[in-house]
Amino acid sequence: MKKLAVAFSALCIQMLSAQNVYLTKVEKVNDNTDKFLYKKQDATEAQYLGEIDVQGFSKDDAAIFSLIYKKAKEIGANTFSLKPFENVDGTPQPFNPSNYKLALYYTPKEKLAEQNGMLFIFASSEKNQKISINRKDFILEPRSYMTLQIIPDEIYTLSTKKLLGSTIKIQPKSKDENLYFQISSLKVKSDTSGIGGLNLKSGDIIGLEKSYAEFLSLIYKQQKP
Repeated sequence: MKKLAVAFSALCIQMLSAQNVYLTKVEKVNDNTDKFLYKKQDATEAQYLGEIDVQGFSKDDAAIFSLIYKKAKEIGANTFSLKPFENVDGTPQPFNPSNYKLALYYTPKEKLAEQNGMLFIFASSEKNQKISINRKDFILEPRSYMTLQIIPDEIYTLSTKKLLGSTIKIQPKSKDENLYFQISSLKVKSDTSGIGGLNLKSGDIIGLEKSYAEFLSLIYKQQKP
């Protein structure tokens, strides 16, 4: 009986912490075969396709993005944006990671916003992360990120400041791309497909694929350096 009670409690906890992803609205279907799913910029021309609802909270953001990616590709979306809930007076409500909506779009490739050479550093979803960039220390709060402008050919040294932590060096050659990394104390398995997951594993400093990183920049809070 005691074992049954423990099992039931574990099941309840699992259900309460589960996060579900639903394709709740389909306006149009696009037949494009784009593999990426980027964040739509406000002023960008795009064709509205539908909406996704995310309900419940999960610490596994990579798994949730994979579900969102699959739902978006069902209707041919290649871009997305947050659709905030509104208060009675029409003002947007604060973002709630346990309940939010994403609008899905198809954006022609020539209309996609150009990257402007930024270095994105994301914390994990669970606890504060200490990071050193070129010997300058920062503390990233859980579910937050910071950005730094890239200077071409400058060497950037990223370190987790831990006894058994990681240190990597990067040297961007131009401002034609953004770079994305996440600081994590967990051992994360790389997604070798490069779609909707992680890659470029280097200890507990993990390189992120652009689509997933842009999703994190939508649901995480930006923190000033």
